[in-house]
Amino acid sequence: MPSLISHAAVAVAAGIAFAPRNVDNHFWLLAIACSVIPDADTIGFAVGIPYNHFFGHRGFFHSPFFALLLSIVLLCIFFPDLEIFSGQWFFYFIFFFLLSASHGILDAFTDGGFGIALLSPFDNTRYFFPWTPIKVSPIGIKAFFSKWGLAVFKNELLWIWLPSFLIALVSRFIRALTEKH
Repeated sequence: MPSLISHAAVAVAAGIAFAPRNVDNHFWLLAIACSVIPDADTIGFAVGIPYNHFFGHRGFFHSPFFALLLSIVLLCIFFPDLEIFSGQWFFYFIFFFLLSASHGILDAFTDGGFGIALLSPFDNTRYFFPWTPIKVSPIGIKAFFSKWGLAVFKNELLWIWLPSFLIALVSRFIRALTEKH
């Protein structure tokens, strides 16, 4: 998996690139939460849930189906006053869905683990993409601050941070140009 820090960097870059200027502060917390919450399944290691179990690491919580459910729940809890299917409702729904789904997608580009259950709950088969340039991150704080963790972070700067912030920068530039006209 990419590190939680890099998943959060994707959320911040996506918010910079696509969020309306007048979003509330809780929008940013929700965006970051969407991008990192799938890794809450690592708690399963402590309670004996096997890696390849439906609820194991990189299982159901890394699937686009979970991202769909999460985005609907967030809208119901944090944006109850939005008219369902309005333009603003669709923005938040798609934004939170894509951020949550980005977690499993990014993990499928990593070079370690047993794959991602991208089709869960319909199929628990674990998948990787044919090209896996992202080094798998160690699980745990102590391991993250090791030589391996440093190598992972350098790799993530190239494959996650740089593209994310280039997208944010270019989209802000385009937005600035279009707002002047």
